[in-house]
Amino acid sequence: MSRIIISCAITGSIHTPSMSPYLPVTADEIASGAIGAAKAGAAILHLHARHPETGHPSSDPAHWAGFLPAISAGCDAVVNMTTGGSAIMTLDQRLAAPKAMRPEMCSLNMGSINFALYPMIAKVKAWKHDWERPFLENSDDVVFKNTPRDIAHVLHEMGDQRGARFEFECYDIGHLTMLRHFVDRGAVKPPYFIQFVFGVLGGMAAEPDTLAHLKRTADRLFGQDYHFSVLAAGRAQMPMAAMAAGMGGHVRVGLEDSLYIDKGLLAQSNAEQVERIRGIVERLGRQVATPDEARAMLGLKGRAEVGF
Repeated sequence: MSRIIISCAITGSIHTPSMSPYLPVTADEIASGAIGAAKAGAAILHLHARHPETGHPSSDPAHWAGFLPAISAGCDAVVNMTTGGSAIMTLDQRLAAPKAMRPEMCSLNMGSINFALYPMIAKVKAWKHDWERPFLENSDDVVFKNTPRDIAHVLHEMGDQRGARFEFECYDIGHLTMLRHFVDRGAVKPPYFIQFVFGVLGGMAAEPDTLAHLKRTADRLFGQDYHFSVLAAGRAQMPMAAMAAGMGGHVRVGLEDSLYIDKGLLAQSNAEQVERIRGIVERLGRQVATPDEARAMLGLKGRAEVGF
């Protein structure tokens, strides 16, 4: 098996500040969490921005500029900027910071899905900010829009124009078919880095049989030209990551995907989750990839070509 890439998703746009005191919100918290995760073994840092005073998901390039230079100075991990941002953002808002910062890698959702977060309301006893509860409640009427036109636009703006490579986020098996469509159009070149996403209400449940089916489908569609990684939101984070590692894939952890390290026990940092999955995959006989090894495996342009 090739070396295993550990990605860490530092803060995301799903969890709200009331859910955990350890969720990074300010620029210093995001930078510190990212650098800690890199030192623990994460080769790729998947990043979102937040408003530093409220923790609301943000697309403001100024908020991104508050932590990206610090991360670059503090570690050599690959920065993977979201182009998803949040389901309530327009595509132009989602792309504002990536276009300005020109990262080595971007995430790209390969289709539109329902993105329901409202079940998490029951877990919160007190709210820190007025926006949090309505944000979650209104997700029962939210479609996370990424049409073929949107996908083509992101591929052009971030790939053709700025040299970024992509983490193709696939929330359903049809998203693999959509990726194959863009391969056939000549819009995407190998190696493809495919993230199988489980646990979002509106996407795939975190079930081993589904992961096995996705792997067979990807083998049929992409042959030897792809790497796959697995993230599972919520309680299945570590079991599904361990399964992926045993199948020869890569893994993603982080507070974007789960706030916990054990049942009922909040993770106190992203590094804690990276250390946990690193121990698991190394006991499975996998060697953890360095950032430069990940760059070579995925064909990235290198740190010298970014805009921060």
